[in-house]
Amino acid sequence: MYSRLVLSYLIVCTLLCSSSDLSAAERPNIVVVLADDLGYGDLACYGNEEVFTPHLDQFANEGLRFISCYAAHPNCSPSRTGLMTGRTPTRVGVHNWIPYLSPMHVRASELTIATLLRKAGYSTCHSGKWHMNGMFNMPEQPQPGDHGFDHWFSTQNNALPNHHNPDNFVRNGQEVGRTEGYSALIVADEAARWLREGRDQEKPFFLYVCFHEPHEPIASDEKYTKLYPSDDPSYSAHHGNITQMDDAFGQLMTELDELKLRDNTLVLFTSDNGPARTGIHPHGSAGPLRAKKGHIYDGGIRVPGILRWPGHTTAGTISDEPICGVDVLPTLCDITATPIPTDRAIDGTSFLPILNGEPIERETPLYWHFNFAQSTTKVAMREGDWKLLATLTGPNFGGGADITEERTRSLKEAKLKDFELYNLKQDIDESENLSEAEPNRFQNMRERMQQLYTEIQTETPTWPNWKSPGVERDRIIWPDYKK
Repeated sequence: MYSRLVLSYLIVCTLLCSSSDLSAAERPNIVVVLADDLGYGDLACYGNEEVFTPHLDQFANEGLRFISCYAAHPNCSPSRTGLMTGRTPTRVGVHNWIPYLSPMHVRASELTIATLLRKAGYSTCHSGKWHMNGMFNMPEQPQPGDHGFDHWFSTQNNALPNHHNPDNFVRNGQEVGRTEGYSALIVADEAARWLREGRDQEKPFFLYVCFHEPHEPIASDEKYTKLYPSDDPSYSAHHGNITQMDDAFGQLMTELDELKLRDNTLVLFTSDNGPARTGIHPHGSAGPLRAKKGHIYDGGIRVPGILRWPGHTTAGTISDEPICGVDVLPTLCDITATPIPTDRAIDGTSFLPILNGEPIERETPLYWHFNFAQSTTKVAMREGDWKLLATLTGPNFGGGADITEERTRSLKEAKLKDFELYNLKQDIDESENLSEAEPNRFQNMRERMQQLYTEIQTETPTWPNWKSPGVERDRIIWPDYKK
C-alpha cells in the first residue's frame, strides 16, 4: 500500500514538473472550433455534394479527418458541458438544453479545459455561443470568466434576434448591443482581434470559438444564399449558412497564417450534435446515419471532426477510431502536460495515441444518457464496433426544457430496459438488432452499461422545479425563409 502511495505521489510530481518545465515555445497553441447543429453529412469533405465548404475541405486535406467522431450528447448545452469538462454531462447535472434564466448550469466546482490550461500558463479566450448556464451575465451562476476564460465575447444561447445584426453579445460582462454583420463573421473577427491584440504574447493560448451556425433562426448573407438557387428559400438559407460559417472559419485560419502561428497551433473542428430534427424546413444531413439531433442513434451524436497539428498529423489522413467530445479535455491535458483532475471521474480518454498510429485504451466506454431524447431509446454505450442502446422505465418525456418533479424523479429512479445491439462496422444505420444473435456480447455490454448508468444516476445533481418563460422564443425574428 505504501509503495503504491509513493508511486502515485511521484507520478503527480512528475506531471506537475513537466507542466511547469515546458516553455511557451514548446507548448502548442490550441484552437477548438465548434459548429452548432452541423450534421455528419453537412460538409463536402464528408460526402455532401450539394454544399460548398472549400475552407473546411482544405483544412481536412491538411490534417486528420475522423469518421467516427462523436459529440458528448445529442443536444447543445450537455454536449458543450461534456467537451469542456471531460465528463458525461449527466454526471455534471446538465440534462438538457438550458433556456435563459434556467437554474441549470455548470457549477463552479467543475473544472473546464480553460480553467486547467489557464492555471498551466495559457492565455484563454471564448468567442461565440456559451450555453453552459441559464442566468447569463448574472452573479447567481458562473460565467465564462469564472470557468477559466481571460477574455469572453459570448451569447447565452443563440444569436438574437437571428444571425444578422445580433444584439445579445456580452464582452467580459459588458453588454455590447447591436453588432453589425452576420454572427459567424462577428465571432471570427472577435477571435482574430484577440489573437492580434488581446492575448498575452508571452504565453501559449487556448481559443474556443463557438459558431451559432447552422442552428436556427438562420440568417445568411445573399452572397452565400445565391450559391444555392431553389424554389424553397429555406434550402438556400440553410446551405448558404453553412458556407457562411465555412468562410468565417477560413478567415480565422488565414489569421493564424498571417500571424505565423500555424506551425505551433493545434486546431480541432467539430460540432455539438447532429443536424436539426425539426425547425423550419430542416435541410441538415446526417449522411448515412440513423436519426438526427435529439436522438442517441448515431445521426444525433456522430459529427464531423477534423484535427490539424503540423508536425503531428499527416495531411489528408482518415481515422475510424471512435473519439468523443469528452475526450478533448484529457487529450489537451496530455498534449500540454497539464495534470488531469484526480478528485472526480473523468469519462473521456486522451486520443493522442491515434497520432502515433496506436489505438485508444479506454477505461470507460463511450456513453450517452438523454432522458428527454426524441426516440424511446435514452441510453447508449459504444465499445469498439459495437453499440448498445436502452430505453427507460417511466414516461417518455420528449422535448421541452422545463424542470418538473416528475422529470427529476425519472433522472434518479428510471431503470434500463428494452435493449438494442448493433455492429456499427457492418450496420452503420443501426437497422439490425443483434441482441439475440450475440448473447454473450449483449450480456457483457448490458452489465457494463448498468454499472455506468447506476454510478452516473447516483452522482447526477438535480435542480429546483422551473418553467421556462420563453424569453428567447419571444425575441426571435424569423427571416423570410419561414414559409
